[in-house]
Amino acid sequence: MAEFDIKRYLVGVGGDLPGPANVIMQLSWPEVGYGVMESRVESGSAMKHPYKRARTTFTYLSVAMLGSDDDRRNFAKAVNGQHAQVRSTETSPVTYNALNPELQLWVAACLYYGTLDLFEKMHGPINDEAESDRFYNYAARFGTTLQVRENMWPKDRAAFAEYWEEGVKRAAIDDAMRRYLTSLTMMENLPKAAQRVGAQRSLFYTKGFLPPLFREQMEWSWSADEEALFTKRLQRLGRMDRRLPTSVKVLPFSALLWDMRRRHRKGTPLV
Repeated sequence: MAEFDIKRYLVGVGGDLPGPANVIMQLSWPEVGYGVMESRVESGSAMKHPYKRARTTFTYLSVAMLGSDDDRRNFAKAVNGQHAQVRSTETSPVTYNALNPELQLWVAACLYYGTLDLFEKMHGPINDEAESDRFYNYAARFGTTLQVRENMWPKDRAAFAEYWEEGVKRAAIDDAMRRYLTSLTMMENLPKAAQRVGAQRSLFYTKGFLPPLFREQMEWSWSADEEALFTKRLQRLGRMDRRLPTSVKVLPFSALLWDMRRRHRKGTPLV
């Protein structure tokens, strides 16, 4: 695993596009979705503090992918402090606990699925089986940076495919969750100007990156013409991305990792 270079698979152009779709997949499990929607940690609310929430999310990805063991431990400690406060109440429609490794495993699985899906939609499949295995094994860090134990990560890609199939079957997006996820997708937590510029773009790419079952649960249509346009745009972005040096592609992640280390040295909150 140490020889694997995740930087080869980070996307510089359009790396933000699948974000809302991945959030929908993660939150499609009611125990995850209601944990986020009902969270009493106001500072981490995507609706009330969208920029701070985005920074925390992308910093976590940066630490999980590029961070040292110390980085991962330091950031996990900060995240755990927030997650410890996210528990269901007597009025919650489902029972949840953000420190539950089973729920974190599903989130990690979505992150691996989304990272690979974006890369392959832009650049084509990874044809080297051994390299695909190394990528998959490395992606366990999306979960093991928090409470997911190494032996919880499906042992190989075939086992992951079975886990993913069963996980998708657990998706259950109700009306309240659908409204919440639609609001996030349409950028209603951002200023009106940002909504006017980006909402329809966000919706298009979110629908494109979602597997069919999730689109159906969101009650969104998707035509063959839209699929063709989506594919064309992703291929064009891939051609642009291939022209970028790796140092540019990883710059956003490297900058967030640097900022996390800086805040840790100064003793300021990491999340």
